[in-house]
Amino acid sequence: MTLSFNRNVVRWIIIISSFIIISLILWNTYIFFQNFKAEERSKMRNWSFAQKEISITKNLNDDFGELPLEIITSNTTTPMIKVNDDGSIDYNNIDEEKAKDSLYLVGLIEKFKKENRPIEIKYKNKVLSMLYYGNSPLLNKLKYYPLALLLIIILFAAVVYFFYRSAKTADQNKLWTGMAKETAHQIGTPLSSLVGWTEILKTEQVNPDYIQEIEKDIDRLKTITERFSKIGSAPTLEKMDIVEATIDSYDYLKSRSSKLINFEIIIPEHQIFVDLNEQLYSWTIENLVKNAIDAMKGKGDLKVELFQVEKQVFIKITDTGKGIHKNQFTKIFEPGFTTKKRGWGLGLSLAKRIIEDYHNGKIKVLESEIGKGTTIQITLKVLS
Repeated sequence: MTLSFNRNVVRWIIIISSFIIISLILWNTYIFFQNFKAEERSKMRNWSFAQKEISITKNLNDDFGELPLEIITSNTTTPMIKVNDDGSIDYNNIDEEKAKDSLYLVGLIEKFKKENRPIEIKYKNKVLSMLYYGNSPLLNKLKYYPLALLLIIILFAAVVYFFYRSAKTADQNKLWTGMAKETAHQIGTPLSSLVGWTEILKTEQVNPDYIQEIEKDIDRLKTITERFSKIGSAPTLEKMDIVEATIDSYDYLKSRSSKLINFEIIIPEHQIFVDLNEQLYSWTIENLVKNAIDAMKGKGDLKVELFQVEKQVFIKITDTGKGIHKNQFTKIFEPGFTTKKRGWGLGLSLAKRIIEDYHNGKIKVLESEIGKGTTIQITLKVLS
């Protein structure tokens, strides 16, 4: 409890610290942008003073000196448009070809007004001209720097999140694997005892039919034990007749299901060979049939159909249960997803893993209608 609490505290400290650091970076970037913008405005004001000095000295036929000229010529980045009181227009750092279009210049003036407040060039309270200027290329790049920084931070956070999630999933998988193997080990002891008691019952003149049914259940427990013991290990696939494997699973489930379920099987008479792990495949069929029976609340029609099309074999399991909403067609195969009050949400996710990860096949909800039923289809490759 204490360890879990400490982990949560450390996690929240890291999250809050990261948020504070990101906020400080963004705030400092914003302050830097504003300072740089103010500095550019100061430069433009100096440029306007130099321009005024040149205009006045020209009118007085006087020498305006080198400093105003140096200020005027040194600005090679900031785009600007100067509208004189006589209506004439001068511009600087703007494309010459585009500037020939008067409408283009008018559009630029409107754009510059939004970016920066125009500067009046006055002499003796008379406005000689209006100076409109835009942001320099460097300022424009700097404007998008916080967004780029934020995007990098989001991507980094996403990488950390997915790494953490993968690590957590790996730990959970190890836990489930360990629990499954331990369950198989625990079942093994009473199972051995049951086998011994069965042999004793054979000598006690007990009805052979009873013993035969007990032996079937013992064999089933052995199969379940082997299934659990193989979780987390790569299964061995063998060339097997999927028709026979499906019939065996079907017969076992039918004999132990409610008589209110009307079972039907449509299957070819010839053999169809695929790479198969019989125990895991029967586990999949069992999970799908049990889900179908639960969906029908123990009463209805259940059909298992197997057929081959070219190099693929299809197994369809159809029920007349409550159906599935279309937006849940893929969700039902996710671990933990269940519509049952007491379900764990592992049966279908396990079926998906067995078919797709171990057998390189496909499993999906083929069709479903609310109140009428569902069809789930398995697809496997047929051996040549």
